[in-house]
Amino acid sequence: MSDANEVLKLLEARRNVLLLGAPGTGKSRLLSEVAALFEARSHDSYPQYRPDGEVPIPASSEVPLPGDIGRAKSRKVFRSVLHQSSKYRDFLTGMMPDVRPLKAAGSFRITEGILYRASEYAKKTPGNAALLIMDEINRGPAVQIFGGAIVAIEAEKRLNEYGHPTKYTQFFDLVDPKNGEFVEYAFPSQLYILAAMNQADVSVEPLDVAFLRRWAPFNLEPSSQILRDHFGLPPATHATPHTIIASREDILETAVRAFEAINQRIALGRGHEFRIGHGVLMAPDGMPVPIGDVLEHLVAAWRQIKNHIDEIFFGDVRGTAIVLNAHRGLPENPYVLEETEFGDIPKTQIRGPDAVTKEQIYDLLRAMASTED
Repeated sequence: MSDANEVLKLLEARRNVLLLGAPGTGKSRLLSEVAALFEARSHDSYPQYRPDGEVPIPASSEVPLPGDIGRAKSRKVFRSVLHQSSKYRDFLTGMMPDVRPLKAAGSFRITEGILYRASEYAKKTPGNAALLIMDEINRGPAVQIFGGAIVAIEAEKRLNEYGHPTKYTQFFDLVDPKNGEFVEYAFPSQLYILAAMNQADVSVEPLDVAFLRRWAPFNLEPSSQILRDHFGLPPATHATPHTIIASREDILETAVRAFEAINQRIALGRGHEFRIGHGVLMAPDGMPVPIGDVLEHLVAAWRQIKNHIDEIFFGDVRGTAIVLNAHRGLPENPYVLEETEFGDIPKTQIRGPDAVTKEQIYDLLRAMASTED
């Protein structure tokens, strides 16, 4: 079963799902696939694989998903990306200056945020269902954005499928956009929320445990098997990469091994959440066939990989050197760890090219793929 189908099953069960994964593991693509599948799903049919479609949906022999998503007659997807300026009023309701034409200076209006609009759509007509997609959820002050709605988003604390409260329904205060009065508000059962985040982001506000436990996690891991399928490579062997390029497959096999080895070293040095995803090596339009074009593609990919390593090991020269295998003195490695001095103070530095060329990239990948026994 595809990841999109698995996410829909989790949404059906928990209502709130959080995609977790390193950069390049396919979170944004999966969000698009789930959105397409959510709107395409019907109670009596199943979306078919369309290779020419904007978002190809994997074919499946599974029976249609039972439950509210499968029964809904009208489904709509709402999308948002959080950022540092996101506010409660952008997601629920609140006051903001009204600068629309013909409005008097100093006027205010009550906003209808995207979470409120999605909720109202699901409430509007029996048989409606709404999916709110929130990318980069930890790029904004998510806990403040949800405010008192944090508890109310839990599946068992929603209104029932008929829109009636139960003994477990959680209400919270909200400014009614219609009249400006405070009202008690609760979310409908047919509202689904799908969010995504990169756990390694350290320049954003952390999400507390009370917030995270309201979500069902869905992890996306860096995968060499996805790369092998994308490149059309056979299962891995223990053979040492050739010192000289013998075929296009030699280059791609070495690139996959380098990807695996780099991620192993990153995981040891900084943690699993700081690994880089397989998407960094993939070509959106398919891997080129000519060897020269393959090398050029990998040169561009290496720039991203190197920048990722430099960023997560910023200030840690020896950690960077270990990930780059620069401490081992491998003859094929253009990066070398040097011991030097600044005044009388011992220092270490990495010597190597600012930009790797296509003549260097294969030897570099061989060096990255090398592991210490």
